[in-house]
Amino acid sequence: MANVLIVAEHQAGTLKKATLHALGAGRALAARVGGKLYAAVLGKGVGALAAELRGHADVLVADAPVLEHYLAESWAPVVAQAAAAAQAEYVGAAASAFGKDLMPRVAARLAAAAATDVLGFGGEGGAITFRRPMWAGNVLAEVELATAVKVFTVRPTEFPLAGKAAAEGSLAAVLVQVDAAALRSRFVEFREVKSTRPELTEARVVVSGGRGTKGDFREVEALADELGAAVGASRAAVDAGWVPNDWQVGQTGKVVAPELYIAAGISGAIQHLAGMKGAKVIVAVNKDPDAPIFQLADYGLVADLFKALPELRAKVKQSR
Repeated sequence: MANVLIVAEHQAGTLKKATLHALGAGRALAARVGGKLYAAVLGKGVGALAAELRGHADVLVADAPVLEHYLAESWAPVVAQAAAAAQAEYVGAAASAFGKDLMPRVAARLAAAAATDVLGFGGEGGAITFRRPMWAGNVLAEVELATAVKVFTVRPTEFPLAGKAAAEGSLAAVLVQVDAAALRSRFVEFREVKSTRPELTEARVVVSGGRGTKGDFREVEALADELGAAVGASRAAVDAGWVPNDWQVGQTGKVVAPELYIAAGISGAIQHLAGMKGAKVIVAVNKDPDAPIFQLADYGLVADLFKALPELRAKVKQSR
């Protein structure tokens, strides 16, 4: 019997969707090891979030002014303390920028081995293995962690959203003992990029552009707005400085799994495919009939995106 602790990610008083996927993974893992599922929520004034999480798991709350703004340096010791309070053998979070930043520090605090970007759990008997991608997803490794406590991050797109538990979980406070004056890093400000479009990792539809746009994303953005979609991009487009970094989809960018993914002018490099191959329907538009993206696409159109996207947008308008 081993307990599982999932660290909740939140912003502006709202739980991130990735947290619910991580809780889904945590529940599956807890069922395998015969333990209880816990959720840890940190911050200032997080009572409402704790109440929401009680619908999914037993909740440990760390509420203090020093935790108001996320810093891995201040949050890691508190998560480690929560893990001890929950007697958790497994401590995880979503493999978002938040989880990738925080969990290595937590692992160091707990003297724990870690598995990142976990896609599933395997193993037999008491030996749990973590299935994770290597070489841009071309190899799937089964990793066994030999330390007493195991730390992991899960790829949200690979696990279902956690449903409500049969009964509300318990609520317990975690004593916060972090000296703000002793921290070597400090929060300065948060500059939010506001957009009327949905967030890339949570959107039902994503329209992405690549090198084939030649830096002109107007048609990509116009189609995305017509579909109520998020806009993504390949690494080539980001590296060229055509679009912001937070638009990047891929192994070193954001991993998405929307209901519909439209790739315009994207050849389909392995790095990009690793970030979007979980989409339910993939549509590719590219002038090159030999582009690798067509091997993965459900629908492919060999055409100039500057002609095809306006026609597609017109058809969408007409259908309404």
